[in-house]
Order: sequence, then C-alpha cells, then structure tokens
Amino acid sequence: MKKLLFFCFITLAAQAQNISMSKAVLKDKIKGGWAGQTIGVTFGGPVEFRYNGTMINSYHPIPWYDGYLKNTMINNPGLYDDLYMDLTFVEVFEKEGLNAPIESHAKAYANAGYALWHANQAGRYNILNGMMPPASGYWENNPHADCIDYQIECDFAGLMSPGMPNAASKISDKIGHIMNYGDGYYGGVYLGACYTLAFINNDINKVVAEALKTIPANSQYYKCISDVIKWHKQYPNDWTKTWLEVQNKWANDIGCPDGVFAPFNIDATVNSAYVVIGLLYGNGDFGKTIEISTRCGQDADCNPSSAAGILGAMIGYDKIPAYWKLGLKEAEDIDFKYTSTSLNDVYEIGFKHALQNIKNNGGTVSENAVNIPYTAPKAVAFEQSFDHSFPTEKINIGKNLTDEYDLDFEGNGFVVRGETAKWASLDPGTFDLEVYLDGKLFEKVKLPVAFTTRRHEISWKYKLATGKHHVKLKVLNKVAGYDCKLFDAIVYAEKPFMATNDKYYRLGNLK
Repeated sequence: MKKLLFFCFITLAAQAQNISMSKAVLKDKIKGGWAGQTIGVTFGGPVEFRYNGTMINSYHPIPWYDGYLKNTMINNPGLYDDLYMDLTFVEVFEKEGLNAPIESHAKAYANAGYALWHANQAGRYNILNGMMPPASGYWENNPHADCIDYQIECDFAGLMSPGMPNAASKISDKIGHIMNYGDGYYGGVYLGACYTLAFINNDINKVVAEALKTIPANSQYYKCISDVIKWHKQYPNDWTKTWLEVQNKWANDIGCPDGVFAPFNIDATVNSAYVVIGLLYGNGDFGKTIEISTRCGQDADCNPSSAAGILGAMIGYDKIPAYWKLGLKEAEDIDFKYTSTSLNDVYEIGFKHALQNIKNNGGTVSENAVNIPYTAPKAVAFEQSFDHSFPTEKINIGKNLTDEYDLDFEGNGFVVRGETAKWASLDPGTFDLEVYLDGKLFEKVKLPVAFTTRRHEISWKYKLATGKHHVKLKVLNKVAGYDCKLFDAIVYAEKPFMATNDKYYRLGNLK
C-alpha cells in the first residue's frame, strides 16, 4: 500500500506543479505573441493563396522594410482577420468577464462588420438564422467545418492561458465550436496549446510534441502532425522533403467545397502541418520560422502568423529581432479595423486576462510575480467531420437560377456551390429558395445578397442513403440587380475512389 501511495504521489507531482514567473516576463511574452502574429500575417500577406499545392521558391522575393507594417495596417486592413477575429472575442471577455456566455461571443462575431469566408461565414449565417453553437459549427450544418478558421483565431485562448494548456482547451471548446468541428476545431486546440506551452519551455521541439497531447490520437489531425514530427527527425536539415511528404499523404481536402478537386487547400490539418514545419525547421530563429511557414504556400499569411505568434510568446517581445520589428512602434497605436483595440491596447488587456485566468485556475498573483498551475495536456473529445463522406464527382452547372434546376446524382451526399451576393453589398434583399430532395421539400432557405450575411453554399446534404437521388432547386423571387448563380455540384459517396491504370476502384475493395 505504501509503495502504491508513493507511486501515486510521484505521478501526481509529475502531472501538476506550480511554475513561477515574474510579471515582467509574462507581459513580455504576451506582447511577443500578439506582435509575432501581426508581423507574420503582414509578411505572408502578398503570397496568401498565390501558391496552392506548391512551395514558394526561395528566389521569390517577399517584401519587408521599415514602414511596411504601418502602411499595410492602414491601406490593407482586411488582411488582419487573424487579429480582428481574435479581438472580437477578447473584447467580449473585456466587456462581460472571462465567464462571458458563448452566446455573447457568437452574436458579437456574427454581427460584426467584417467580411468572412469558409467556416466563419457558414457559422455566421447559421447564427443569424437561429442556429447557435455548437450546432453552427457542426459539419452536417457547416461544409467548412474542417477549414482553418478557428485555427487562425485561437491565439487569444493560448495567450490568456500561459502554461495552462487544458484551460486554453476549455476556452476553445466553447468558442471553437461556433464555426468549426473535428479537425477544424483541433487546429485551434493544438495551436492554442502550443502558445500556452511556449510560455514555460524554451525548446520548440518539446512544445510541438507536448501540445499534441491535447488532440485524440485516433484523429486524422493527430496523425498528420505526428508525421511532421517524424519526418523532421528523418530529414532534419531539409524542410522541403517534409513538405513533399505532407503533400503526398495529407493534401487531399474532402470537406471544403472550394478545395475539393482543386489545388486550393484551406483545411486546418495541412495548414497546421505548415505551421509546425516552420516551427521545427526554424528551430527558434524568428526569421527562418516566418520564411519557412510562409514558403509552404496555401494560407501563407495565416500560417506564419501562427508560427511567429507561438515563437514570439516563447522568446518574448524584447527578443524579436529588430529587423522584424521595423516600423512596429508606429503601428502599435492603430486600432485594428472593425475593433476599438490596437496592439498597445491588447498588450495590456491580454496581460490582465492572463492574470485573471491564472487566478481562476488556482494560481496566484503577487505584486511582482505569478504562480502558474501547470497540469499536463489532456486530449479533448474525439470528433470527426465528413464521416463516410468522400467526394467522387464535380458536376458543372454554370448558370443563373431563374426558375428551377434539376440535379441527378448517385451517392450519399451533395453540395451545390454558388452565390447570390456581391462584394461589399449591403442590400437587404434575399432570394427565397425551395430545395426538393427525392420529390420531398427538403428545406426553404433565404439567400441574402449582402456579402456579410450571405450563405456560403446554395444547398447541401450529407449522410443520405447510398443510391440515386434527385435534387430540385426552385427560386421563388428575383432581387433586382443580382443573380442566383449556380457554379457546380459536388457529389459524395460512402467510400473514396482511386484511379489506377485508367480504371476506378473503390479503395475499400482494393487488396
């Protein structure tokens, strides 16, 4: 019995401990995290989604000069969705406290003035039409559930939870499910955990590996990041080899309708892999980390933003190289568009929220120091989007819906892509649409023509019985000056197809 009690004591001691840190160091790390994000997204902005399915060659120049930060923040404020989305939730916490209900966060982001895409826009539409989280982010209600959205917005959760990965996961469980589910949600949980562990570790390899313990080992996300860690050990001096391994194994997007059968990939899993490639091969060097995570391509501004934010939290604001802080001082008092918060504001607010969160989780705060209650990372619940749903065909439509459109397909699901809105439109008009599935009314939907309230896809349904199906789209009205455009339809099946010797085989039947 004594041996058992001793073993339990040792185990608990290894799992839970207090970590002391001066307030000055804590604040410097929080500043480093917010500044790092801003630097990273600014650097990668010019090549965002310009290189899809390919690396950005080393000879391709990416600008950086004194004054570039301020100029970009003033003249291209829409680039900073990584920041103003974070700040939406920070401002809710600041107004209503750290226990602010999820409804407040959901409504604040759904009613904000900024344009959104993918999981964020699908979640916003759901909320504005009465579907609150977590249903708003669930994959059957949100075709973009596995997209990168919460991954680029999770920074606040990590920065307000220094050394407390499980506290960050609790925040992510609430806010991440506003717009994401499954691997899309895991992207935010994982990178949020990386932030928390960067406060208390100086070894980026350890941060990357420990944070992965927050993700269920049977998830595709976990397996992908584990592969990146493995390939980094196999090819420690050549990030491009790991990139190629990721491209070969993990670059097939089955969820996002814009990325299916296309080189475009905004899936959280592969873009998280690019963040981790930057962190591992950057090996603590701020410039290398940003360069590599950017040159991996795809979401080439959000990925360096995440990587630079995590590294910034590790090394602190003061140790970010002067070259990368060129012009930063001149930009720190500029409010991010759609917010009333600047970098200088969030340095202070973020520090205050971190102190509150430390106390809320059993830590202590004294005049000059904090005691952080560290517990080992624990895996969040298992989730999987697009279960038994694999894209098998894209049917071109290419017409404006003026009356009715009929679609026949064989499979177990469909997504009809299209649009009714125009960029920057504030028109309150809506198209009214009836969707009939196999002869029965499936849904009545409103399709706004205003860009911020639009429905990202025209209609979709997963998990149908496998077989032949018929969809009829019937528009009931016209909106002057606008069209109900139908782009194409993606057909899903229970099993994927693989092309071999010009013949097609279901993967499940291959031996």
